[in-house]
Amino acid sequence: MVEEVRIQGLGVIDEAVLDLSPGFNVVTGETGAGKTMVVTSLGLLFGGRADPQRVRPGADRASVEGRIALDPSGKAITRVEEAGGELDEGSLIITRTVSGEGRSRAFLGGRSVPVSMLLTLADDLVAVHGQSDQQRLLQPGRQRASLDRYAGGRLTKPLREYSTAYQRHKEVTALLTELTTAARERAAEADMLRFGLEEIEKVDPKEGEDVELAAEDERLANADALRYASNTAHEALLGDPARMDAFADVTSLLGTARSALEAARDHDPALGVLADRLAEAGYLISDIGGELAAYTESVEADPKRLAAVQERRSVVTHLTRKYGVTVADVLTWARDAAARLTELEGDDDTIADLEAEREDLLGRLTELAAKVTAVREEAAERFSKAVTEELTALAMPHAGIVVAITPTPDFTPSGVDEVELRLAAHPGAVALPLNRGASGGELSRVMLAIEVVFAGADPVPTFVFDEVDAGVGGKAAVEIGRRLAKLARTAQVIVVTHLPQVAAFADQHLLVEKSNDGTVIRSGVTALDTDGRVRELSRMLAGLEDSELGRAHAEELLAIAATDKDGHA
Repeated sequence: MVEEVRIQGLGVIDEAVLDLSPGFNVVTGETGAGKTMVVTSLGLLFGGRADPQRVRPGADRASVEGRIALDPSGKAITRVEEAGGELDEGSLIITRTVSGEGRSRAFLGGRSVPVSMLLTLADDLVAVHGQSDQQRLLQPGRQRASLDRYAGGRLTKPLREYSTAYQRHKEVTALLTELTTAARERAAEADMLRFGLEEIEKVDPKEGEDVELAAEDERLANADALRYASNTAHEALLGDPARMDAFADVTSLLGTARSALEAARDHDPALGVLADRLAEAGYLISDIGGELAAYTESVEADPKRLAAVQERRSVVTHLTRKYGVTVADVLTWARDAAARLTELEGDDDTIADLEAEREDLLGRLTELAAKVTAVREEAAERFSKAVTEELTALAMPHAGIVVAITPTPDFTPSGVDEVELRLAAHPGAVALPLNRGASGGELSRVMLAIEVVFAGADPVPTFVFDEVDAGVGGKAAVEIGRRLAKLARTAQVIVVTHLPQVAAFADQHLLVEKSNDGTVIRSGVTALDTDGRVRELSRMLAGLEDSELGRAHAEELLAIAATDKDGHA
């Protein structure tokens, strides 16, 4: 609900504050006082086109600030939070400025935002009906959604079932598209995996084999050096009996040293301990010598074996260069590749299953879409009749509303129906889209009739009507006031009017006044009390605020409106 609007430098309005109430708010005033600027200001707040010619002469810019009370559970709060805006004690502050050069800025909850954000927010907050303002119900998607709400519970189940089937059909189609369009890539991937697995299987590497082959290659390639080293060490430790010029070996020297110590150990136990240690060293050297002899015998230059090892190493290295750093990595790649290949080879079965499911879903969608269309057609007939009856009471007795339901070329998230509200100006006339079938004043009345019928089915917190009473008077004007009051039972209604019969039904009456100080015209807005309403209605009726007949007629209008509203309370 719009709680307050502050206007500065807009048209003839220098500065004004509109304190709006729930229910039916009416705005009146003399011609040229700035009533239209009230609707213009609301249009700017909710993303309407910024016209620099609307900036008051002499002002740098026009500014409109609105305070909007939001439903705590509504979508608007989420949109505000996503935009980074903040609420002020549960209310949203929207500001829009327009410079004389045409530059426009918008602020939402203290945060600068694109004007398009205000348009998005307006969908859930306000419906403005005027000659130059955005028409909420002129949007085809909104018309379909409104008709669906009007259809009520009968449409809920088939539409929900259709939506579920449509979503699954969309998912299946997307998956099929992915699988079939990527068939070439999947086939190439499968061929690559098969080649790799066959290559690895042919080599049949064993984990750790690469390390073992490297060690054996090193030994075989250096067999002579290894034999010479072990043989030389053996001779140094144990000597070579076959050589006449053999030098003293380590064991002989250890034996000489031990004998020397043994001869004197009785004289000092410390020498005995050292002699024992030399004995242990002799045993150890003897064991090492034996092992060296065995090692020397085991080392054999085997060119054939060396060639076989190097060839095997080359084959294994080829695998590690392609599939991993080590044989262990190669074996891991093989396991993963086998699993992926199984998955790819199973895609053909998956595609067949998905194609069968898609065919079933197509049949299901066709059946459910037909049910949805049938319910919409029945609701459209009821709706057309109800709105046409409303138009008769609103001084459009020959006009009729037609809800055209035409098939879409394909399934959509909401069915296979395009919904468009059309107006036939008189019997036999071609029914045209609303914005082509009615003049500005007629369109406002058509929209009023539609909103009254839709009330509750397509809820919006605030409705704004400009020129809803253009070209009517008398009884028709009373009916317009009565229907606006009816709409105001479930929403806030703001109406700019020049008809006292309409203004009498308002819950709050705002008067736009102008004053002339000789240099500039300034307009302000005043909320009228009961006596003020009588004076303003008298002016609207007779052109004279203090006419006795006019005041009597005004009081009669207020009494009739009050009785009518009490009777429908």
